[in-house]
Amino acid sequence: MGRLEGKKAIILGAAGAGNMGQVIAQRLHDEGADVLVAGRKEDELKRFAEELGGHYALCDLTNEDDVNALAETAISKMGGVDIAINATGLGFLKPFLENTREELEMMSALQLVGPFQFYQAMIKAMKNGGSIIQISSATATVMLNDHAAYMGTKAATDHIIRCVAHEFGDRGIRANSISPGLTRTPMTAGVDQVPGLVESFEARYPLGRIGTSEDIAAAAVFLASDECFMTGENLQVNGGLCLRGNPTRKDQELMMGAIAASS
Repeated sequence: MGRLEGKKAIILGAAGAGNMGQVIAQRLHDEGADVLVAGRKEDELKRFAEELGGHYALCDLTNEDDVNALAETAISKMGGVDIAINATGLGFLKPFLENTREELEMMSALQLVGPFQFYQAMIKAMKNGGSIIQISSATATVMLNDHAAYMGTKAATDHIIRCVAHEFGDRGIRANSISPGLTRTPMTAGVDQVPGLVESFEARYPLGRIGTSEDIAAAAVFLASDECFMTGENLQVNGGLCLRGNPTRKDQELMMGAIAASS
């Protein structure tokens, strides 16, 4: 413990009870970081921040003023930013030919433009180097049906992270992505209720199980710590999912139905 002692961390996307953002925030706090959680649901953010003994701020990632204000809040409440994590996202799935311009613009605002402006604001707030971490997805690498808008925008941020790493390394700023696969979170709680579904996915994971938010949080701690000599990389923290065949359409339909039923 204590690997992040004295660090000041922002985790955006931590407004859902028990979601991946909150699990990451808890782990960073346990490692000694002063934590500010951000998102769009004030009641839950306030509750969780009080539980951590940390801070919170409202922030809509698609609103540039909100993003810039988030950086200012971190400076005023914590004295700066050393670690900035974007754990937001929307599991938007739709057949390719049915995606509308409005939906594509919505996904771009949330998973491309918003993250880009988040990185800009965080870089400006990092005075003594730091670590920027983007929660991406294995689906930015593997092929799945009905994921084009989601996959395309996630893949785009992976490349923007590489640009950040390239351009700001001389300021001591590292930038990396983490790509989970199917992960146990509140959003995917329904997958256990579908007979055979988890087993079907586990067969495609060389390590024999689907992921947990704790797996992702452990990777985030490493990337955030001073012992990390890595930048511009996309960590596939998904048990080796990318090494094997992709889930079938039937597997995907079962998973999506389970997620929809639990949300």
